[in-house]
Amino acid sequence: MPARFYVSLNPLVTPFHMPRPVDWSAEFGRAAPIELEIGSGNGEYLVRLAQAHPERDFVGIELRWGRVKKTLRKIGLAGVPNARILYAEVHLALERLFPPGCLARVHTLFPCPWPGDEEGRHRVYRHDFLRLLNSRLAPDGTAFVVTDDRDYFDWVLAQVPGTGFAASAGSVGPDYGTKFEHKWRAEGQSEFHRLDLAKLAHADVPLREEDPVRLHWIERFDPAAFHPRDTDGGDALVRFKGLVYDPARTSGLVRVVVVEDRLKQEFWIEVWPEARGWRIAPARGCHVILTDGVQCALDAVWRAAGGEPDAERGAGDG
Repeated sequence: MPARFYVSLNPLVTPFHMPRPVDWSAEFGRAAPIELEIGSGNGEYLVRLAQAHPERDFVGIELRWGRVKKTLRKIGLAGVPNARILYAEVHLALERLFPPGCLARVHTLFPCPWPGDEEGRHRVYRHDFLRLLNSRLAPDGTAFVVTDDRDYFDWVLAQVPGTGFAASAGSVGPDYGTKFEHKWRAEGQSEFHRLDLAKLAHADVPLREEDPVRLHWIERFDPAAFHPRDTDGGDALVRFKGLVYDPARTSGLVRVVVVEDRLKQEFWIEVWPEARGWRIAPARGCHVILTDGVQCALDAVWRAAGGEPDAERGAGDG
């Protein structure tokens, strides 16, 4: 077996292997102020923070596995016990993994500006996100954003009113030592835009709980007649990517993609024979957040498999 790129997986946190919200005191083995870095990249800044402030605990959020591995390696080589890397999408993480008022400080360095995205479909620091961020900060909590892009900076500043933050704008030099900062500096940029946010009033955004899922049962399953329909209705987009059927076990797996807001989930739905009938449910072992879109996918599989629109007959225990 080739040598592992990372030193250890122990600093890795995912939304799927622990109760939600996360008990961060239990995760770090102590009660200490928690600081969060959004988009921690390759982990340079995260590790330096943890080294400089051993009295605090630090969590980085990153969505790209390659960067997560590099961060794991840096944490392992530095031997910092007060750093974790969270492999998740930031909105999902703040909604479900961090209880209100738990964060002392939030750092965001050089977020993608998504040029031309004035409506903020892809940009992180929208008005609703700022309210969510505010709700997760302690009463005296602060946050800051550093960017190389003036247009993006002005756009974020315009999102602040009504979020419970007081904003102050300024400029900084290349003080953070990240990969992207080195890139902009090599291209001749020596000054960057910094937005500091101080929490003045609390924005009430409660933890988002998982929805109870309704499972379905059918009397028989004919794979030849199974043709689920993609759906675009409501707040979820559901796309079916195929069926894998095992005639020896008389069971099937349906591959599905569900997109809701900024959350994209790709998973399998199993059609499994049991004494009661054929059970339609998220496949065992799949990591899936039980959202309304997941329920839409289960309902669509049930209908395509011949289920009748009878709630008492079709619904099972989640």
